[in-house]
Amino acid sequence: MADMTGKRALVLGGSRGIGRAIVERLSADGAEVVFSYAGSTEAANALALATGASAMQADSADRDAVDALIKAIGALDVLVVNAGIGIFGDPLLLDASEVDRMFDVNIRGPYHAIVAGGRTMNDNGRIIVIGSVNGDRMPIGEGTAYATTKSAIQGMVRGFARAFGPRGITVNNVQPGPVDTDLNPSDGPMAAMLHAGMAIKRHARPHEIASMVAYLLSPDAAMVTGAQHNIDGGYGA
Repeated sequence: MADMTGKRALVLGGSRGIGRAIVERLSADGAEVVFSYAGSTEAANALALATGASAMQADSADRDAVDALIKAIGALDVLVVNAGIGIFGDPLLLDASEVDRMFDVNIRGPYHAIVAGGRTMNDNGRIIVIGSVNGDRMPIGEGTAYATTKSAIQGMVRGFARAFGPRGITVNNVQPGPVDTDLNPSDGPMAAMLHAGMAIKRHARPHEIASMVAYLLSPDAAMVTGAQHNIDGGYGA
């Protein structure tokens, strides 16, 4: 484990799945963790009780709410943007308002959160966005809108890495493949199709994603920035 003692961390979208595993890992490593959640109040309260982290309700697509949350916390050392949603379906039939909502959460939300966090982040801080291997590879047409959002993250972290590099702040994109969560269980109806395209034929576990995040937050990763980090069992190979 990395020593995160004294580090102040914010995880946007931290109550379930990958976000929960990241909160658990950062808390175990000694960080002072605040995490946001949208609607999973019971799960958020349970996680806060188990880890000592602080849970704050905020819609990650609401720029004013996220700005207020970051200002309330003060200068950050770590910002992890995990909040995201997925809308799939025939592009000609999808509800445009639902697609716009996904763009708000998956693109505008991370962008404005990084701007707000970067304004007061301590030098040598760390910013990580949880993207998706679908930013590189989208095997089905029904994922067009979702893939658009995850490809946008790639350009975003490259630009922010340049903008914040003079302050020693790194900005990275972690791109999981299939991960065993409530939304994409390892025994779900999509599992066989997903595993067929993978070198390691299983879903990743949330703690494995958290371990990659922990490395990118560590002093050992001080020169790793503006990059996309796949953890996908060879799904994108």
